[in-house]
Amino acid sequence: MSLYQYARDGNVERLRDALGSDSPAVRRRAAEFLGEVGHESDQATVDVLLRAATDDDDAQVRGAAVDALDELGQEALEQLLSELTGTSGSEAEWVTARKFARALTADRPELRMAAANALAHLDDASGLRHLVEALDDGDSRVRLRACQACGTFADPRSVPALTKRLDDDDPRVRRAAANALGNVGTDRALAPLLDLLDEDDESLRRIAAGALGRANNPEPVEPLARALGDESASVRNAAVYSIIELLSNVPTRHSHAVRDRVVSELKSADDETVVEPLVEILSDGQQTRQRRNAAWILGRVAEPKSALAVEALAGALADEDPQTAQFAATSLTSLGGPVVEDRLLDRIGTEHPEEARAKAVFVLGQVGGQETLNRLEALTDDESPAVRKRVFSAVSKLRAGGP
Repeated sequence: MSLYQYARDGNVERLRDALGSDSPAVRRRAAEFLGEVGHESDQATVDVLLRAATDDDDAQVRGAAVDALDELGQEALEQLLSELTGTSGSEAEWVTARKFARALTADRPELRMAAANALAHLDDASGLRHLVEALDDGDSRVRLRACQACGTFADPRSVPALTKRLDDDDPRVRRAAANALGNVGTDRALAPLLDLLDEDDESLRRIAAGALGRANNPEPVEPLARALGDESASVRNAAVYSIIELLSNVPTRHSHAVRDRVVSELKSADDETVVEPLVEILSDGQQTRQRRNAAWILGRVAEPKSALAVEALAGALADEDPQTAQFAATSLTSLGGPVVEDRLLDRIGTEHPEEARAKAVFVLGQVGGQETLNRLEALTDDESPAVRKRVFSAVSKLRAGGP
């Protein structure tokens, strides 16, 4: 039976046995799985990982064991640190943080790795300075965990040192540094990520594209728009999400300029690349401002025949946020055409919410033809006053030959 199967079955005993394998690859994978399925209260699992972290002959196995102890929980990781530093585990947190900070200069890289992991969990900002210094550690495994810890603190003071790590020899460190800069999220932290959109490493491009939406200026719009042509679907999706987020985040004084640039850039991109993530945001997004922006943009960048965009906008007529619903109606009006007419005629029945029906009727009055006129005339006695009001207006316009 494979290690994966043992992990899926929660068979920690077999996974512990695998840490005695002659194969370093097997031991490393067993340690990783124990971190995922083990329990901090299972001292036998903690003990076998402690031995692997301190005594295994293979550096990757020791590193995996350190991370597994971290995955099990702070107490498991502190057992390792206590064993190696003499920490009692009962002192004040600032005392513990100071001991862990000293451990960042220990001879054993595994101890430095564990110290970086532990400091990330302590609510003590005094450890940040030591973590920043550890970003220059000679062992890439330590630099990796120091980057991750700095990302947890998300303190702007770490930005210069993290930026240097974007040129690290180890691709894992570069990715961790990029993630950490994204977590800091200031314009100064995000600026170095612009160049990563042209990296060969797909993961770096995706991380950068996903983080740049946190900027408070329009500078990332054009690079993100270029990323819409990336060969990777995950990078393209991240770019669209970030463009929407930019619209939500930029200060009011920049919002008009950003909107104009966004629409211009998105119009020149491949329609399917743009529309699919916008539809996902509009249909499933949890943030109101993002749904509003998605509804607004779809009406300006989608093709009128795009059934995907029209269906999402028609569904958004019932959005709980009135402004999102209004933007959806405006976008449907802008798109027009037979696809819009067909979808909205399906949404004027009484099984749909009253406000959504009223908005559908309003749009139909702007874009509909003879079939729409025939259908709306049957609604002049609708039980909903809001729908009747829209019907009378729409029928008048359609009888007159348009708005």
